[in-house]
Amino acid sequence: MFDVLTKGFRGARAKLQGRAIIDEAAISDILKDIRVSLLEADVALPVVNAFLDRVREKALGEVVQVKFKDKAGAKQVSPADHFVKLCNDELIALMGEGQRDLVWAKDGRPTMVMMVGLHGTGKTTTSAKLAKLLKDQKKKPMLVAADIYRPAAIEQLKVLGQKIGVPVFSVPGMSPPDLCEASIKHAAGQNCNVIIFDTAGRLAIDEPLMDELGQIKARTRPTNIFLVVDAMIGQDSVRMATEFDRRLDITGVVMTKMDGDARGGAALSVKGVTGKPIVFAGMGEAMDKLEPFRPEGIATRILGFGDVVGLVQDFEKVVDEQKAEEDAMKILKGEFTLYQFMDQIKAIQKMGSLKGTLEKLPFFHEMVPEGATVDEKSLSRIEAMIHSMTPDERNKPAIILAGGKNDSRAKRIARGSGRKPEEVKDLVKRFETMREIMKQVGKNPSLLGRLPGFSQAMELARERGENVDDFMGGGKMPKGYANPYGAGPRKTSQADKDKRRKKEKEARKARKKSRK
Repeated sequence: MFDVLTKGFRGARAKLQGRAIIDEAAISDILKDIRVSLLEADVALPVVNAFLDRVREKALGEVVQVKFKDKAGAKQVSPADHFVKLCNDELIALMGEGQRDLVWAKDGRPTMVMMVGLHGTGKTTTSAKLAKLLKDQKKKPMLVAADIYRPAAIEQLKVLGQKIGVPVFSVPGMSPPDLCEASIKHAAGQNCNVIIFDTAGRLAIDEPLMDELGQIKARTRPTNIFLVVDAMIGQDSVRMATEFDRRLDITGVVMTKMDGDARGGAALSVKGVTGKPIVFAGMGEAMDKLEPFRPEGIATRILGFGDVVGLVQDFEKVVDEQKAEEDAMKILKGEFTLYQFMDQIKAIQKMGSLKGTLEKLPFFHEMVPEGATVDEKSLSRIEAMIHSMTPDERNKPAIILAGGKNDSRAKRIARGSGRKPEEVKDLVKRFETMREIMKQVGKNPSLLGRLPGFSQAMELARERGENVDDFMGGGKMPKGYANPYGAGPRKTSQADKDKRRKKEKEARKARKKSRK
């Protein structure tokens, strides 16, 4: 999504490489590139100018401490590192630092969320996604079908409500303000503590729409008014947000289609223009593809360093924790088989689009040529080839290559999966290479720091107070894992295992609680 922005910031970083000093002329040259990329990404001009002014002021006005010490020892900061850190901080500030959440009612009334926006932004679907998210957080939401004008809008919400197991309140012939007011009493009878109003939209902002929304707001006094914005419409989203905020005083924005090909201008502009934060982001069509908006992750992705924290959070949602731990130990010992590889493929498929997942890797933009596309069907083809293998072949894939010219195994697998024998052999070769690389990482996890962009991404995360030391240096293993290549064999008692798992479970709960 942020390819245009990332290209501009990568170009700026490249110009700084090898410089011992950044003078005013160098800053001006670099900011020109960034300005072009921001405008190409459809960021609002006032936001662009304000961002560049702040970066220029800090870049020229701060004394850089080039050497410092931390837990890992003495380090040196280059002018390029310092400039990247400045841009990272300003991007986060531009989008609103920290995750936002709903404003919860404190007067004994249910927490009310009023969803507003124009036609085509995904308001009804987003309302259902929010209800699903709240239900997963042990809340009791109720949806209110207040869009009585769009054909099939009420039926759509009822279908979605049934799909996620959330009640939908609707009374035929009742006006939206009356309906929303009546829903409060109905919610009390159903023991629902969150009410989500799916209000009507228009093709454009008009007076009847705003009058109706104003009446709903006055009669229900919602604690949250979320404007649903389509990330694909760029500058129009900023103008729309400004007008809705002026008339309704919105409390936040929900950005939809963040997994698409939008240039990212809306995400950077809305907070700067309205002062209201992006609270949630829609990352796909499925009902579980609404997540809290993380400015820190977006900033590092724009800078070309991916979003490691977001990637880990995505992975935690779709994997069995105990099985993932067992598989990780096998990977790091070099005992990885195509059975575990198949499990990893299925987990990645559950996480959403392949491109969206890969873009969160710190080295994605360094490893993938500019203009190259990600083949979304590649994992399905690999899965088909693995399904066509025998149990022995999945456990010991090297036997597929042992046939030489008599590659009957590869031919049989290719026929069963609709692929070519060369593709089967190429898959096995790449798998063997990957297994060997992971085995070396198991011996020395600090090798991860040599991947393009990885050390920079970890350093930015550390600057934000996140504990990433276990991923970085000194031959340490990821937290919770024993080094299989330590001095001599080491046995772990069941009591130690239980203690470790309890500690990890508590840490996961703490992370999830901090994200709420």
